[in-house]
Amino acid sequence: MLTDALVGRRLTAARRIGKLLLLDTGPSAPRRSGAGPVIGLRFGMTGRLLVDDVPGVEELRYSSVRDVPAWDRITLRFAEGGDLRVRDPRRLGGVFFDPDEGRLGVDAVAITPAALRAALAGSAAPLKARLMDQARIAGVGNLIADEVLFRAGLDPGRPAGSLTAAEARRLHRHLRSTLDDLLERGGSHLGDLIAERAPGGRCPKDGTELVRRTIGGRTTWSCPRPQR
Repeated sequence: MLTDALVGRRLTAARRIGKLLLLDTGPSAPRRSGAGPVIGLRFGMTGRLLVDDVPGVEELRYSSVRDVPAWDRITLRFAEGGDLRVRDPRRLGGVFFDPDEGRLGVDAVAITPAALRAALAGSAAPLKARLMDQARIAGVGNLIADEVLFRAGLDPGRPAGSLTAAEARRLHRHLRSTLDDLLERGGSHLGDLIAERAPGGRCPKDGTELVRRTIGGRTTWSCPRPQR
């Protein structure tokens, strides 16, 4: 059980790959030795990390700030006092014991132009679906994918392998700049396209009505003229 594996250990490091926060554990009590298990935390759209009741994110657009212990997915209590919890009202995230990190692709924040080209090369899958394939590129979700492709002027439905070298470079540039921009703004829900992602929404670039499709199983909005 997870409890038995963690009692007597300490948290030694925190890492992130894409949407997955990884907590490494190591020895603490005399009866524990060597590296311990890794705890993987995925927050989804509604999960928050709280340390001693202080949230890492004050408010989430699709979540609640109410203090409801029944929403806690995992609680780690420390021997010297205090605790760490993941609170997720809609249970869209998950807690994983020794997750297989090898199943995740290159982190979107660190991906190079060459790695992005390799992730797209030869694929007939829709471009948006390929960007959201966590085994290829880790960390791109639905809202970010729509925003990146909007800024890059690329149709989310075209085959991923159809991009020219120039288009792939443009996509990489906008992927990196969009992630930096949204981190600074405070979240993926604060992109330029987001406010218009609704029936009757207009393209921020030219005012044409947005097109709604389902791509990769996710609702997708795009500008019909600027995105090709």
